[in-house]
Amino acid sequence: MISEKFKQSKDSINQENVILEKEISLCPVCQEAQFLKFAEGYDYELQTCSNKWVLVKCCRCGHCWLNPRPAISEIYKIYPENYYAYSYSSKVNAVAKKAKQVLDAKKLQKIFKQRSKKTNSFLDIGCGEGRFLDAVQKYGLDKKNIYGIELDTKVVKELKSKGYQIFQGRVEDCNQIPESYFDLITMFHVIEHVDDPDLLIKKIYRWLSPGGTLVIETPNINSWDAKLFRNTFWGGYHFPRHWNIFSQESLTQLLLKNKLLPKICIYLTGHSFWMYSFHHLIAFGPFPNKKIAKLFDPLKGSLFVLAAVTLLDLIRSFLGFRTSSLLVVCFKKP
Repeated sequence: MISEKFKQSKDSINQENVILEKEISLCPVCQEAQFLKFAEGYDYELQTCSNKWVLVKCCRCGHCWLNPRPAISEIYKIYPENYYAYSYSSKVNAVAKKAKQVLDAKKLQKIFKQRSKKTNSFLDIGCGEGRFLDAVQKYGLDKKNIYGIELDTKVVKELKSKGYQIFQGRVEDCNQIPESYFDLITMFHVIEHVDDPDLLIKKIYRWLSPGGTLVIETPNINSWDAKLFRNTFWGGYHFPRHWNIFSQESLTQLLLKNKLLPKICIYLTGHSFWMYSFHHLIAFGPFPNKKIAKLFDPLKGSLFVLAAVTLLDLIRSFLGFRTSSLLVVCFKKP
């Protein structure tokens, strides 16, 4: 039923299936061979393909992963040129953008407070249009010491023209960075997109200087909205672009396994996940209504709805509840 509503929802939908990789038989975090089907759904947001996607959950550590997932050769199909990370500044309402800048600034303040040493070099993995590159520059770093990794050719060219040091491609394939180079590395909503999170963390460990800091922000599978919309519509699934979905426990296990010491866990606002969850339910649920669903689009929807869900998560985070955006700060031993 959902399948037909999905395929009929948009005339311009790509009706073709993308090519799949082989199924992943072992948990990417703990290598357990036993797992169960957890959720399933479609590319509700961008409708780049008509595949039905399945998310499974490890019976030992609770980690969730897309299984099977798109072949690496299909990356540029599921991340089209209009992907929001590549055109954030042009797609987000000016008021929402200003509010996001305030939240980003507070996030960085919390991160820098965790560092006891001066930060001389910075890398943002999956830097998009460079929001955090610009923000970190305000902390006194020279652009020659501010690096980013990004896929999109146009974005990379623009950031390089600003004077930033940018590597183009998947982080898993980046081999130009010397060992023990960066004091601070951030990944804001990136690790859920990667092929092999264990291999990625091993690589980042080598890039970090002794005592260096790694900051990871990612969707939290144990949040209230993730449980409420578990079966198919949760915005944090982001089918088929989120390949690994963590909890605080599974992410901590992955970090400790790779000799990185978690210091603090912070739960941040997950307003886009709330909004996309309602959007998907209204657009593709039992009584689909595109007009009402548009109000819940985080990029083009109602500012009132955006403000309401942001306030909800700010209050819940302040009271100590687990929201749908999990941030962990960890260190490499000096």
